[in-house]
Amino acid sequence: MRSCRAISGSPIRRAPRSASRRCRAARWSRPTPFWFLAKAKARTAAGDTLAARLARLGIHSQAALLTHLPLRYEDETRITAIRNVRDGVAVQLEAEVVDCAIQPRPRRQLLVRVRDASGEATLRFLNFYPNMVKLMPVGAHLRIFGEARAGFGEVDLVHPRVKAVEAGAKLPNAMTPVYPATAGLAQSALRKLIDRALKHENLDDTLPEPLRQRYRLAPFAASLRALHHPSPETPLAALEDRSHPAWQRVKFDELLAQQISLRKAYAARRAQDALALPPGGALSAALLAQLPFRLTGAQQRAWHEIERDLAGMHPMQRLLQGDVGSGKTIVAALAMLRAAEHGAQAALMAPTEILAEQHYRKLSGWLAPLGLELAWLSGSLKKSLKRSMTARLQSGELLLAVGTHALIEDAVDFPKLALAVVDEQHRFGVRQRLALREKGSEHEGSSGRAGQGAVRRASPHQLMMSATPIPRTLAMSFYADLDVSVLDELPPGRTPVLTKLVAEARRDEVIARVREACAGGDRPTGSAR
Repeated sequence: MRSCRAISGSPIRRAPRSASRRCRAARWSRPTPFWFLAKAKARTAAGDTLAARLARLGIHSQAALLTHLPLRYEDETRITAIRNVRDGVAVQLEAEVVDCAIQPRPRRQLLVRVRDASGEATLRFLNFYPNMVKLMPVGAHLRIFGEARAGFGEVDLVHPRVKAVEAGAKLPNAMTPVYPATAGLAQSALRKLIDRALKHENLDDTLPEPLRQRYRLAPFAASLRALHHPSPETPLAALEDRSHPAWQRVKFDELLAQQISLRKAYAARRAQDALALPPGGALSAALLAQLPFRLTGAQQRAWHEIERDLAGMHPMQRLLQGDVGSGKTIVAALAMLRAAEHGAQAALMAPTEILAEQHYRKLSGWLAPLGLELAWLSGSLKKSLKRSMTARLQSGELLLAVGTHALIEDAVDFPKLALAVVDEQHRFGVRQRLALREKGSEHEGSSGRAGQGAVRRASPHQLMMSATPIPRTLAMSFYADLDVSVLDELPPGRTPVLTKLVAEARRDEVIARVREACAGGDRPTGSAR
């Protein structure tokens, strides 16, 4: 039998990198290089290009190739008669060319009429090469795959994928996978690379047999092969909604690997040193005594959890979650005071200047009677004032600071930072949150700068706050390396927050309602999307 020859193909639908589904099996914590590139002592330019293209898909190893899973599948295991074609359904036809010509008007296009025993169909190519006419002469036997347009007795396929085959050529015995791809890396090339990896990579199961049996999980190797080459009998719906047992196994490995990696991060954090801040100072008690209200039960519980963490020798990393008005700020103030009681520094960073200023005004009102001055840093601050605040923070004169992203600028230094508080933490990038924490990890030395004699000492404790309504169970799984405290009750006199979604067309109504609420003394909160 003569091998099939590709004539043309429909444009491949690209997918964003995030669409690619890959598991991270624990066994693959040290990825092996590509065997087809590693064999060559000196890589060729073509090899470097292939590696670069794979890297754009996040594929850096054989394991990543195996877990670069399909977005969808095309069924090329059966032939559909032209008379049985349904509108909008992808089909595979096998037919003979009866006419092939370029139509100049109304739009230049290549029209190919094909016929099988049941009827005729038209193949339309709006973008084509002139030599395609020669490749599909009258009498050629074609295998055609594409989405059909059927109506009023006519069957059209626009830009189908076409192969010249001999009559009776063997059909594939598995559905054809369609992978997330990138420019310069065709589906056919990806399929070959993945098939090679399936043959050469070790596919021993990543789970002990008793554990696999307990959770009724399919074998790992069989699951991967089933996802890359599902048999024609496999229900497409189960593959597309990812309820198939093979998908369930891959999901399990992905979640397991994520939990292992987060647990390793947690263990690495626990191995670091932090300045212990045990109870015993008078500032926290003085603040509680002067407050015109009592802490709720949830606030007391959250503060005790934070207080226990601050007293430890390892850096706290805790998420304080609660609705707007639940009293997160006073809990953060108590934590910051605990640092000040030990002569250490604490900084609170908020994503917007308005929110940061609200925190600054509230904290200043609480701390001024205690004789504590609060530093304020923001992008709009005058340069002279910013230089003054920065100098006082760097000298250790000021122990507490509130600000925006200005807190993580290179010019700002905290020689005694023991606590970093980040409000609305989900609105900061990972690097931004880490930048504030790293301000306190370089302490002793001539200049307090890394690379200039600085000695890495202790990591600051970190408290993150969020009003985003994430259920506790989801927060515990997604933030697996965080400890979570929840404020699940409101202070007396505060009504529950009512959240409403309003269409853009009603913006004027919303503005008028906010104006009325402000005039009446209310404090509405909201965000525009």
